[in-house]
Amino acid sequence: MSRKLIGFFLGPIIFGLTLLFGKQLLGETTSVIAAAGWMITWWVTEAVAIPVTALLPLILFPLSGVIPIAEAAAPYASPIIFLFMGGFMIALGLEKHNLHIRLALNILRVTGSSGNGVILGFMLSTALLSMWISNTATAVMMLPIAASVVQLLSKDGFVKAEKTFALALMLSIAYSANIGGTMTLIGTPPNVVMAGYLNQLLHFTIGFSDWLLLAVPIGIILILITYFLLTAVLFRNNIKNVEGSKTLIAGEINKLGIITLEEKLVILIFGLTACGWIFKSQINSVIGAPLLTDHITAMIGGCLMFSTPLDIKNNSKLVDWEDTKKLPWGILLLFGGGMSLANALAYVGVIDSIGELVSSYSQVELILLMVLVTGLVLFMTEFMSNVALVTILIPVIIAVSEGININPLYLVIPATLASSCAFMMPISTPPNAIVYSSGHIKMAEMIKAGFLLNLLSIVILTLMCYWVIPMVF
Repeated sequence: MSRKLIGFFLGPIIFGLTLLFGKQLLGETTSVIAAAGWMITWWVTEAVAIPVTALLPLILFPLSGVIPIAEAAAPYASPIIFLFMGGFMIALGLEKHNLHIRLALNILRVTGSSGNGVILGFMLSTALLSMWISNTATAVMMLPIAASVVQLLSKDGFVKAEKTFALALMLSIAYSANIGGTMTLIGTPPNVVMAGYLNQLLHFTIGFSDWLLLAVPIGIILILITYFLLTAVLFRNNIKNVEGSKTLIAGEINKLGIITLEEKLVILIFGLTACGWIFKSQINSVIGAPLLTDHITAMIGGCLMFSTPLDIKNNSKLVDWEDTKKLPWGILLLFGGGMSLANALAYVGVIDSIGELVSSYSQVELILLMVLVTGLVLFMTEFMSNVALVTILIPVIIAVSEGININPLYLVIPATLASSCAFMMPISTPPNAIVYSSGHIKMAEMIKAGFLLNLLSIVILTLMCYWVIPMVF
């Protein structure tokens, strides 16, 4: 039997057995723990689509009498969800009008035609795009461009240096896509899951600009170390000039033509939205009241994408509603389901009980605890969905933090960042799988590079969070 099939039956079995035999041990929390057991089993095994599992609270909690349907459904309309939805809508505009391709190609044109220069260009382009659009979409877009560059070297057959270059180039795309997504609050789903839990369980709001101050320096360090590891330690290529690469890039830019009105409007809306996120405090000072939030800014930007006219006569807009077929609606449902589960766990006292249970371990050194949590999450995310992992673990980490009387941010933030730093396995993240499919990477090579990068990431995430969190928050 497959893992998914086992999980499909195991989830409801755990639910039923917990309800039948758990009453004496668990008391009033039985129904919620039973539901949590079912949801976690399905999330871990991906027995059904992850967003479908996230809908179970709307069924199980009202039927079991834990909380009424209105309260179970409220987290699905959390402001955090609309922050991410707005980000998705803005990303649609970037992708529809090929602005992301133009940006990537122009970065590649600047970084030079040496082997290492090409790799650096791809890393910078991929990371920058992944800050704002799906890292999966970014990897899909960058792979054919990289494949074209590799083909320039294969006309007379590959030699060792060229194989090494192709390997490093493909890995650089996957790793940069993963790292880039961590650098903005909307860049990757785990970041938004974390922000939602902090807001719901601790009534703490992470501002978009605050996250930039924390995550961008960490991301830059990770990108630089990854570049050094790939080009100077593991896969040296010594290629002084990738002949034809400049012509290839220039040709791709020429195909795009001059910058269009649509692209200019997307740049304007994106710029205004970014300014709203970064300068929120200053804008509110001018208004005289804290009216502007990151969520409202995101929705303003998203709505502008759909309402900005291109052709008034034909009622043509910058982005059409039909384009929303590309929106990952399932991720939004996942956020709601995770927060609904956390809300129920808090309501019946499970989260408080976890905190009390671990309170006797309050003497553990903070830095050691950060290393353990970061390492645990990082290696767990190699084998399961990072969104599901964060959805399951963050409430537990918050409870543990409060139980041992430390600021939860010291554990929650590095754990969230670590969930996106899966570098070892093709199955770990979509970008890993995409570049592995290129045929230029062997499993052993990805594991070797990824394992070293995982270890370095644990050190960097722990130390940087330990130093930067108190300065930012």
